[in-house]
Amino acid sequence: MRNLLLRVADHEGLVRLLAWTGRRSGLAHRFVAGETARETFEVVRQLEHAGLDTTLDLLGEGVSRSQEAVAATEAYKQLLRKIQQENIPAGISIKLTQLGLDIDRSLCSENLGSILQEAEKTGIFVTVDMEGSAYTQSTLDLFQKHLAVYGADRVGIVIQAYLYRSEQDIRDLTALGCNIRLCKGAYMEPPDHAFPKKVDVDRNFEKLLDIMLGSPAYSAIATHDEHMIRRAMELIREKGVSKSEYEFQMLYGVRRDRQFQLRNEGYRVRVYVPFGTQWAPYFIRRLAERPANLLFLLKNLFRA
Repeated sequence: MRNLLLRVADHEGLVRLLAWTGRRSGLAHRFVAGETARETFEVVRQLEHAGLDTTLDLLGEGVSRSQEAVAATEAYKQLLRKIQQENIPAGISIKLTQLGLDIDRSLCSENLGSILQEAEKTGIFVTVDMEGSAYTQSTLDLFQKHLAVYGADRVGIVIQAYLYRSEQDIRDLTALGCNIRLCKGAYMEPPDHAFPKKVDVDRNFEKLLDIMLGSPAYSAIATHDEHMIRRAMELIREKGVSKSEYEFQMLYGVRRDRQFQLRNEGYRVRVYVPFGTQWAPYFIRRLAERPANLLFLLKNLFRA
């Protein structure tokens, strides 16, 4: 079922159908804060009131024309200015294929630099998201290029635990003192690039987390898996990791009660809040991650 849904996420016609259905039924709001910045800022204010930090993701990826990449870059710069003007307590997360990585690497680098310049002016943190394994090396190369200019206080990176290469990537990045968001990964990958079994992905996630915690890096622990959350807590206690050196991260709309519980237990919790009109592929990947999400969709489609 997971593989089927991930294939659907890459099927243009089915994505359009889901987008129409989601707008009609309101299902998108389960995992997406809204289609506009205004709607999303209202959600962020609610999360702030509840004691949760946020990162905003203007959804979209894989643009095929340079004009689209430039437009996405300008949209992110406008978002940064709006966040500052309205005093919204949020960072942003970006995908490099949205900035033209599939078109021209130098164009993508220029667009990323333009966003980071604006982020520096506005004092807002930027996370460079990770996509499929075909983009891993180029994403890391561009991230490290701009890290050298803007520093770890301005830009961070995502690493996916299901890739074989991630252990070496984590070792390299922790030595640089980066801000690293560790997640399991949500793309369909061939078995020569990624662990095909969940048990092996889980084991690697624990191994990578063990390397990160207590290293010079800032550790963003992005998981909804209760076992991983408990294991992270154990490692934090064993290593005596300061609360200023890590946080838990979860997706908007997923395990909301657990987000509040972690906050009440004194942990810093950040909610990844996606928004925008290009939400359907993201939505499908969320369904693929947990059977409970798919059951929710089917139940509400039936009601609609």
